[in-house]
Amino acid sequence: MFSRHLRLFLSTAALLLASWSAQAAQATVAVAANFAEPLRALAAVLEKTTGHRLEIVVGATGRLYAQIANGAPFDLFLAADQATVAKAESEGLTVPGSRFLYATGQLVLWSARPDLVDKQGQVLRQDGWRRLAVANPRTAPYGAAAMQTLAQLGLTQALAPRLVQGESIAQTYNFAHTGNAELAFVALSQVLEGGRLKSGSMWVVPAQYHEPIRQDAVLLKRGARNEAARALVKLMQSPAGQDLIRSFGYTF
Repeated sequence: MFSRHLRLFLSTAALLLASWSAQAAQATVAVAANFAEPLRALAAVLEKTTGHRLEIVVGATGRLYAQIANGAPFDLFLAADQATVAKAESEGLTVPGSRFLYATGQLVLWSARPDLVDKQGQVLRQDGWRRLAVANPRTAPYGAAAMQTLAQLGLTQALAPRLVQGESIAQTYNFAHTGNAELAFVALSQVLEGGRLKSGSMWVVPAQYHEPIRQDAVLLKRGARNEAARALVKLMQSPAGQDLIRSFGYTF
């Protein structure tokens, strides 16, 4: 999926990264499921330009945090919110001063069916579908945003019998992708390719319907001196890296 992004940004990133490290290293990155594809694209750029490699562990933010608190060997944490990173920071699990906002996500209502979701999300008030997938709101910030959206629309009780819950935003997307649910609240990044909708139909949920999905990253103590982790942070904060992240539907 990310080859098109890589071609667009590789030449610029090479100039920015070439002098950062003369010796390749490897880092293990815990990443919220919504950002898995952008991180794979960033990892490809990083390896091509510096030789550094990433081992990517994908999951729901709450579950990743629990693993970190229990000593999981991660070097960098890319969460789907700010509160979880702040909690890790307050508990002494991070490198002081390394926390930063790396993206602001967008929630969408998506269906694999190209004719199902209208541009105003009125499908939620209509028949013609049976199941709506949402991520676990206790562990996945996009799931919390989905439930806030239903509350804003006054549909929480009416749609409760039709909800199916994914443990992460990735599983939630798969429910809709495979047809086990006709509708799903997912991240915009999951349904875009080259800046355009890959397939199906979607409604971009207005930002005022839920709390902002501001996503923080932080170096964990294990990654304090890891050159690959630090190079990834530099790439993500560079103009080329931020342009790549925007191409997946994020803002800052």
